[in-house]
Amino acid sequence: MRVGLVGAGWVTQYHLPAWARVEGAEVVAICDPDPVALAHRADAYGVAGRYGSLAEMLAAERLDALDIATPRRFHAENVREGARAGLPMLCQKPLGIDLAEAEALVRELAAGVPLMVHENWRFRPYYRQLRQWLVEGRVGEISSIRLDFHSSGMILGVDGDRPALVRQPFFRDETRLLVMEVLIHHLDTLRYLFGEFELLRAWLGRSNDEILGEDRATLWLKRRGNGVPLAVSGNLAVHGAPPAPSDQLWIYGSAGTVHLDGTVLRLWGREGGEASFDPAESYQAAYDGAIAHFVGQLRSGGAFETSAADNLETLRLVEAAYQSSGFKPADTI
Repeated sequence: MRVGLVGAGWVTQYHLPAWARVEGAEVVAICDPDPVALAHRADAYGVAGRYGSLAEMLAAERLDALDIATPRRFHAENVREGARAGLPMLCQKPLGIDLAEAEALVRELAAGVPLMVHENWRFRPYYRQLRQWLVEGRVGEISSIRLDFHSSGMILGVDGDRPALVRQPFFRDETRLLVMEVLIHHLDTLRYLFGEFELLRAWLGRSNDEILGEDRATLWLKRRGNGVPLAVSGNLAVHGAPPAPSDQLWIYGSAGTVHLDGTVLRLWGREGGEASFDPAESYQAAYDGAIAHFVGQLRSGGAFETSAADNLETLRLVEAAYQSSGFKPADTI
């Protein structure tokens, strides 16, 4: 399988090692309008094909699939271009800048080329292990769920920098930040673990003037069908929290309680258990799992876990959060 990688930005340092682990697949070309980023990434991974645009890459290369890893504002355009070339595609989340753009894209493609959304959080090994515990009934009937994603990354350090903006400078200019860029992963993963949810209400806020979008969010949801409550709290400006956030998930059930503490899973109840995972290995494993799933389903003809249609369900929760909160980014106030 000859793969073309669209984009040479920060996230592709995880895409390329994942592709190297897939037997029979090879990234043979990368395109990016930034020649420095393009050369840096292609040199690091020995990729010969180098192009300034997707159109140039499609014209010059014989490809079997595209891996789209560009900023979200380019996703719909990139997917349409790939679809015109008849190529199966793996596209980084989300499919569009908002729900309306993503819905229009899915309608347009209909039953066309295979398209999987690269939502990899659910492929982290501790979430795969947790799903197994839930399937085995170790928690019993669930009564409530809570997820916190907190850090101090938006608080000024002694060096005058905000760690979150040093790591991901593009955060500054995103008008839809925490929910669309980060908590979207958690909403997708929660759907994977528990099924569908409905948003009841949301509160969004902004902690500093170096960003346009929200870096604080609290979402209240209920599980579709039985009304089990779910509270999601995301906050990147928490004093006392570490600069790098980690997932804190609590599940309360009739047979047990689960706490995911970063990369450590603990279960108390009729059947106890504990499983620890290496943080760096788990992060890369999420990319490995998503890309291996894409290739495996292409080869078998099976359905993608994170199909375009499935991703719309996550985006509907994201859109509902913005609409419910009434949040206005800094450049629109």
